[in-house]
Order: sequence, then structure tokens, then C-alpha cells
Amino acid sequence: MDGPMRPRSASLVDFQFGVVATETIEDALLHLAQQNEQAVQEASGRLGSFREPRIVEFVFLLSEQWCLEKSVSYQAVEILERFMVKQAENICRQATIQPRDNKRESQNWRALKQQLVNKFTLRLVSCVQLASKLSFQNKIISNITVLNFLQALGHLHTKEELLESELDVLKSLNFQINLPTPLAYVEMLLEVLGYNGCLVPAMRLHATCLTLLDLVYLLHEPIYESLLRASIENSTPSQLQGEKFISVKEDFMLLAVGIIAASAFIQNHECWSQVVGHLQSITGIALASIAEFSYAILTHSVGANTPGRQQSIPPHLAARALKTVASSNT
Repeated sequence: MDGPMRPRSASLVDFQFGVVATETIEDALLHLAQQNEQAVQEASGRLGSFREPRIVEFVFLLSEQWCLEKSVSYQAVEILERFMVKQAENICRQATIQPRDNKRESQNWRALKQQLVNKFTLRLVSCVQLASKLSFQNKIISNITVLNFLQALGHLHTKEELLESELDVLKSLNFQINLPTPLAYVEMLLEVLGYNGCLVPAMRLHATCLTLLDLVYLLHEPIYESLLRASIENSTPSQLQGEKFISVKEDFMLLAVGIIAASAFIQNHECWSQVVGHLQSITGIALASIAEFSYAILTHSVGANTPGRQQSIPPHLAARALKTVASSNT
């Protein structure tokens, strides 16, 4: 993707902590907690997730190319994932209501699959464009910009097809695209930590949290698989255990405390216990759960490179994290 790319730190220039009234923070935190509880409850009936690392990386790189804030790239991934899950559910539903004819059923599956493949890049770009329209701090990506980008990839579309694609995404999600992202939970908890006297400055934690959140999006399945194995103390989870664990993947409050705890360990491991203690008192999440999640993030960050960025944590810190997590569980 040609064109100038904005440095990552540019999105943080105007970001500040400690300027919002405590009453507003309390109301916002309560609202996020209620949203999170509802999302966790609704996740139990979902088929699963659709988060391929290469696709997430594509969204991240495209967002950087178009100078969009990180919140937009996360929201675009969330919109795309929910849209693709809906498409899968619709395909399964059609298969169950159609007469049983193996040959016809096979042809229908191939046709539906090919239709999804042919329009996938268009749908992905539409999700990024829709996410940009939800942010007050971003310029809206114009149709001309999108069409030129698609043409550069060899996909020729008209403005009408672009609008139809956005409408298709909106209708599939019942126009509910203003989805919460883990970043909102991270930033809210950092705000509260600042008022609670956290020893690690919120801005320093925020920068590291963004890097680790990128990592979690890119390594979503491996991180959650290791968390599942740790939670059941079994290296081979059953299908039922995996299905029940889907709701954990939608728990953004848990993800946020894990991200912040891991960031605090990277920034100043001596203050890790204080930060985790604050997070436990704010959210009510057990210390052991926070420790296990932060350790899963830290261990997967060893040797992992997010797109265009340096390694998140050196190996010797991961070894020290293991000792810290082990002591917190005793």
C-alpha cells in the first residue's frame, strides 16, 4: 500500500488522562460493565469466532495507510467478525431448511462459499469505512479513496456497489455496528487507576497496552487456547469445554485487566502487584484470573512482532513473569 504512513505515536499526542470528573468516570465504568455482562451472556449461543491473523493484520495496515486511530481498526475487526459469523449462520440455516439432496446441497455450498470469497475484500473495506464513520476524531474515508484502493488490488467496483456493500453489512448486523472494543475498557480502567494512585503513569501504560492489544488481536486464538488449557488444567480441552469458553472470549473487561497487568509488568515489574491489586478491587476479577491472562499475553509476546513494531517483551522478563504468576496463585 503506497502513500505516507503516520507514525503510531501521532494518535497519542492529544490523549490525556485525569481530566474527566470522577462522577462521569463512575457512570461510564458502570455502563461498560453492564455492556460487558450482556455481551458475555449473548456469546453463549454464538457459533464461534472469525479472526484470521492475516485478515486482522490487513485491517491494521489499511487503517494505518488511511491514518485512522487505533480504536477504528479494532472496531473494524469487531464489525467484520460479527458480519462473517452472521454469514456463516445464514448459510447453515439455509442448509437446514432446503430439501435433502446431496448433489444440490454440495452445489449450493460451493456457490455460497464462492460468493463470500468474491466479495470478501469489498466487505472488509466496507467494515473499515463504516468504523471510520463512527469516530468523531477521524476523517471519514471517501468512496473515491476506497474505490481507488480496491482498483489497485484488482477489484473493480462502482460507487453503487460500494454503498450496497455497506448496506449489506448494516442489515446483516441489524444496524448495530457501534460495538464496544477492548480499548474502551483499557482506557477507562487506566483512568480509574490514575485516580487510585497507580505507581506506573497512565500514559506509559497506555502506549504499551496498545502494542499488546495489537498482539492479542493478531494472536487471538493461540492466546485464548493457552488460557483455556490453563483454566481447566488440561492440555486437550473437549469440544464442550471449548464451546463454553466462547463467552470468555467476549469478556472485554477480563481482556482489559489482562492487557493492563501485562503492560504494568513490562513497564515496572516491581509495581505489578500494586496494579493488579487495584484492578481486582475495581473489577472484582480474581487475582489468579488476572495473573493467568497477563501471563498468557506475556509469554505469547516473546519473539512476536506486531506489524512494523519491535518485539514486545524480552525473554528474561517472561521467565520472571512465570515466577510472579506462580507466587500469586499460592
